[in-house]
Amino acid sequence: MPGIAAHALVCFGSLFSIIDPFAALPIFLGLTGGQDARARKRTALRASLTCFFVLTTFALGGGFIFSYFSITIPAFKVAGGILLFGVALEMMRAEQSNTRSTSEEQAEAGAKADVGIIPMGLPLLSGPGAIATVMVLVGKTESMPERLGVYIAIFGVSLSTLVILRSADIVARVLGQTGINVIGRIMGLILAALATQFVFDGVHEAFPKLFG
Repeated sequence: MPGIAAHALVCFGSLFSIIDPFAALPIFLGLTGGQDARARKRTALRASLTCFFVLTTFALGGGFIFSYFSITIPAFKVAGGILLFGVALEMMRAEQSNTRSTSEEQAEAGAKADVGIIPMGLPLLSGPGAIATVMVLVGKTESMPERLGVYIAIFGVSLSTLVILRSADIVARVLGQTGINVIGRIMGLILAALATQFVFDGVHEAFPKLFG
């Protein structure tokens, strides 16, 4: 049991540094600026659960999934970057209303995509870097206890992410709606740059000789 705990702690450190939920916190605030505290907590839960299920899925059969569909990590980075860039443009251009009181507005809000799943859960939290890290960690295991340690680390990181994202309510109360709106637009710009970097990295890794 001590061996499992030690290995899980090492894996936890690697995954936590890659996922970095603290860095995702301002983006989470920007995406959920129009939600009340209860809705924001539900979004945090869905984002954390998405992160957990995606990483666990790739820990269990990531190599098979990628090989079956002939997908490479660089291709995944490019796809994730394109997806993030679209979300970033929406964050920079959207003008959210401070109140949603009519039935039409409520219906419109309900019809929108769940930002807890996309893009927060995937690809912001469980992105190409985190998926590649999980696959490497599982590939390096030499026993079932070590493999169990990887799954414990995934659960621990997902739980930590939930706690950190739920603290966004405290940050939101300090900033107020105006502060959240400003952060949303700034984070949209940063997210666009991050998405571009995803694409650049994917292309660079796919065609290393062109950039050598």
